[in-house]
Amino acid sequence: QVQLVESGGGLVQAGDSRRLSCAASGRTFSRYAMGWFRQAPGKERECVAAISQSGGRAYYADSVKGRFTISRDNAKNTVYLQMSSLKPEDTAVYYCAAKVSYSGNYYYTSSYEYDYWGQGTQVTVSS
Repeated sequence: QVQLVESGGGLVQAGDSRRLSCAASGRTFSRYAMGWFRQAPGKERECVAAISQSGGRAYYADSVKGRFTISRDNAKNTVYLQMSSLKPEDTAVYYCAAKVSYSGNYYYTSSYEYDYWGQGTQVTVSS
């Protein structure tokens, strides 16, 4: 089992950058594919970025492509989401998620595929 704790959220201005971090407990972090999801009020949870177990492959939603970067440091049991050029429509609760993966080079983009979730961190982008 793994526990996930997100940090880095807050209130930012449009155009600003922000980095979210997700720290995982346990010694098997490298066995998990990771994802960042977000959910805005009244909207479904969506995957904004995902990264493979090895970090070699990544996925980005079209809405964040070119602005967000997902990365992971397996030595620190941490996955990051670097967000730049933030827009008011990026306002949401951001969640990180972990899925046990037996493929080192595969990512997952559907919420139902993930095994563990963090509690979420609010990101609010003001115009």
